[in-house]
Amino acid sequence: MATLLKITLNKFMDKNSKIYVAGHRGLVGSALMQNLQAKGYTNIITRTHSELELTKTVEVAKFFESQKPEYVFLAAAKVGGIVANNVYRADFIYENLMIQNNVIHQSYVNGVKKLLFLGSTCIYPKNARQPMKEEYLLTDTLEYTNEPYAIAKIAGIKTCESYNLQYGTNFISVMPTNLYGPNDSFDLEKSHVLPALVRKIHLAKLLNESKYDAVLKDTKFETIEEAKVYLSNFGVNENNVEIWGTGNPKREFLWSKDMADACVFIMENCDFKDTLSNTNSEIRNTHINIGTGKEISISELAFKIKTLVGFKGNLIFNTEKPDGTMRKLTDVSKLNKLGWKHSVDLDEGLKKVYNWYLNDK
Repeated sequence: MATLLKITLNKFMDKNSKIYVAGHRGLVGSALMQNLQAKGYTNIITRTHSELELTKTVEVAKFFESQKPEYVFLAAAKVGGIVANNVYRADFIYENLMIQNNVIHQSYVNGVKKLLFLGSTCIYPKNARQPMKEEYLLTDTLEYTNEPYAIAKIAGIKTCESYNLQYGTNFISVMPTNLYGPNDSFDLEKSHVLPALVRKIHLAKLLNESKYDAVLKDTKFETIEEAKVYLSNFGVNENNVEIWGTGNPKREFLWSKDMADACVFIMENCDFKDTLSNTNSEIRNTHINIGTGKEISISELAFKIKTLVGFKGNLIFNTEKPDGTMRKLTDVSKLNKLGWKHSVDLDEGLKKVYNWYLNDK
C-alpha cells in the first residue's frame, strides 16, 4: 500500500479554482455547470464538441497544456438507450475509450489535483445480486446489448484506480444510475427509456387530439402524413404506443440535478482514499454508486407518464423485443455514509422533466 502514500490530498476546491467540465452541454454536464455556478464557482472552463474533439489525442493534449485545469469533471461520453447500444456497438466502445483515456491521461500529465470520472451502473453483471454493491463489479457476465459501453466504463474505473496507485493521482469514479432531467436526449432511436417514453406518449396524445401543428413542430416534418409514417416506425399512433419488452424489468431513476449535487459534494469532500473499503488487501471497487436506492418497473413508469401526459390511448408491450437486464437497483450505502442523499423523488421529477420538455427544450 506504499503507493497510496504518494497521493496528494486536495479535498477542497477553492471558489476560484480552475475547473474543466468535459461534456458541459449534455444531461450530466449541464446539471454540473448549474450546480457549480449556484455554489459560487467562478472559473469554469468548457469547450464544445466543435472546439475540442475529445477522441483526438493531440487536441486534448494541447488543450490541457494551454489551459492547465486544476479540477476535472469527466462527463463527456457517447450515450444512448438499448437500441443505440446494441446497433452502434463499435462506436460506443471506441469513442468512450478514446475520450476517457485522453482526458484521464492528460489530467495526470498536467498535474490535475482531482478528477471525477462519471460512468454508469450498466457496469454491473446482468444477473448481479440486488441491490448492486460496488463489490459486485466483474463477478459475472454483462448484459449483451450494452456490453461495449459497459466495458469502456469499467476500463475508466480501472484507469483511474491504476493512475492513483502508480502515480499518486487523486482520481475518483462515480457510477450514476439511470438519469433524467433538463437537456436529456429525446431522440426516439437513441435516447434512454424515460425520455423516450415521455416523447412517444406525448406525441401519441397530440395525434389522438388531432393537434397536427404541434406534431409537426416537434418532429420537424412538413406534412402530417410524413410525421405519421415516421412515428409508426417507433410504434406511435393516435391510439397506441408500443413499448419494447414485457414491461417487467425494474429500473432506478435519478434526477440529473441530484446527480450533479452528489458529484460536486464528492469533489468537495472526498479523496480517493475515502473510497477504499480495506487498505490491507488488494485495492478494487473504489468507485461510488450514485442513486436513490428505489426502483420501479418499466410498465409502472409508462403508466405514470401516460397519466401525467393525459394520453387516452393504449400502451402495448411488444414481448418479442428484448427486456435487457431485469433489475438494476444500486446499493447507495457507501454514498450515504460519505454524507449525501437524493432529494427529488420520481413523481416530482417526472413533472419537472415533462414541463421542461414542453417549454424549454
